[in-house]
Amino acid sequence: MLWNIPNILTVLRIALIPVFVGIFYLPHNLFALGMHPTHTLNVAAASVFALASFTDWLDGYWARKFNQTSSFGAFLDPVADKLMVTAALIVLVEFGRVGAVVSLIIIGREIAISALREWMAGLGKSSSVGVAIIGKIKTAAQMLAIFLLLYYDAIGTFNTQLYGKALIVFAAFLTLLSMAYYLKAAWPIIKKSIN
Repeated sequence: MLWNIPNILTVLRIALIPVFVGIFYLPHNLFALGMHPTHTLNVAAASVFALASFTDWLDGYWARKFNQTSSFGAFLDPVADKLMVTAALIVLVEFGRVGAVVSLIIIGREIAISALREWMAGLGKSSSVGVAIIGKIKTAAQMLAIFLLLYYDAIGTFNTQLYGKALIVFAAFLTLLSMAYYLKAAWPIIKKSIN
């Protein structure tokens, strides 16, 4: 079934991308609501990103619990995740909240591993580069870091800028580590194909 709950949630996640990106380009006085306009925009963008991230968890949970997995969902879910992360990182680079190098590492890895998985699937070896625990930890660190950097204002004594920047660098390190892991797993097949 193409339009099951997990696939609808994935499409919703894609639809939320222009919303949280577009919030930053709204006129500041439109979103003031009696508070500092930039803070209000940050809260709104971070909230929409958090909702989109929650749909990522929920669609996976729902698909497994109610056995509603589909080939369309298996294709679309990672595309939605990568679009969401890429859009957020581009906005954060534009507003000077993340360095371009860190963003390039994360985005470049996503493209490289997606291409590797596609190639391996074409060879019938997709299980060789299945999702590993390091990839899940990387994703969790990356999503939390992006949320903190979108929010960007202190929460009491909690410095979201400091922790967000430290966490995104940690996520970039895990990105490289997980890429090495997947390449190592695929290397015997890559080597055989080259020879």
